[in-house]
Amino acid sequence: MSDPSRNGPRQHGITIGSLPVGATNALTDVPGIRVGHVTLSDGPIQTGCTAIHLHPGHPFRDKLAAGIEVLNGFGKSIGFPQIAELGTLETPVILTNTLSVGTAATALVRHMLDRTPEIGETTGTVNPVVMECNDGGWLNDIRGIHVTEHHVRQALDAAQPRFQIGNRGAGTGMSCHGLAGGIGTASRIVRIAGVDRTLGVLTLCNMGRLSDLRIDGRPVGPEIAARIKAQKAAETGSIIVLIATDAPLDARQLRRVAVRAGAGIARVGSHFGSGSGDIALAVSTAETVPHTAPKSAVLSRSVLHEDKIDPLFRAVIEATEEAILSALFAAEPRTGKHGNHRHALSEFLDVL
Repeated sequence: MSDPSRNGPRQHGITIGSLPVGATNALTDVPGIRVGHVTLSDGPIQTGCTAIHLHPGHPFRDKLAAGIEVLNGFGKSIGFPQIAELGTLETPVILTNTLSVGTAATALVRHMLDRTPEIGETTGTVNPVVMECNDGGWLNDIRGIHVTEHHVRQALDAAQPRFQIGNRGAGTGMSCHGLAGGIGTASRIVRIAGVDRTLGVLTLCNMGRLSDLRIDGRPVGPEIAARIKAQKAAETGSIIVLIATDAPLDARQLRRVAVRAGAGIARVGSHFGSGSGDIALAVSTAETVPHTAPKSAVLSRSVLHEDKIDPLFRAVIEATEEAILSALFAAEPRTGKHGNHRHALSEFLDVL
């Protein structure tokens, strides 16, 4: 478990893509974003939660443009219909395990109610966004529902611009390509019309088969699988990709950016199995959308011309690929329920 700027493929001589990275090669290179974890790691309890604040202001009163893409929908996340309909995000985002989505949503609602007295009184309700992967398949006692509302509130309060990656927070009990997985991150800088724009990605990685694992195009998975005598299995895991950029994009364009995350996932060797939940959420922090309509009833917004969006497509593909790999490089070996064990990629660096 480590700082994204100090671990990952680049620390082992592997450079993903051609675009320059941000200052810390993390989601939080996009100004104003903070990430917090609560990690629960004790024997059969291998789980947690991660909270992402996507801009420093008030997310309900000043919403962010957002686009969602469900690459494969075997998932139990909450809050997507309103994002798809209105094209905005109005809360922080919580990541956790599948059976803790309801708990996390309640905690997030309470967090917003504490800060927004008008919700449910002089205006409507709030749309909490909670995204999940299933850590109960191998390491975590998911039936115990160990993540509490208190843990979620702790993660929200603990959020900082610098955060750890690997099997930490929501990623504690996750598996990626048959190895220890979890939280990964990366960022890219693109120059559009003379202005540098930042795009950052955070991934919750719980997908893929070891025999399919590719690192910078090299099929390293089969050799690792042979060493640990891994059994072949169907791909039934999941991945959440959270994308943020300070480029001015509307909801439709953000959905287009989210779609391209699938190419980054595929580069590592995943094929979006029928039993997987592969979901990408993209937001722009360039301008906010006020909850209350202006007197003129008309909003004026700056939006990037479609002919200039290609660099962001490249950025999200590269950053998604590197974010997944950063989770693998940073994760530590983990033993959980029933003595089940996950090796870490760090044990097999000689194959790279």
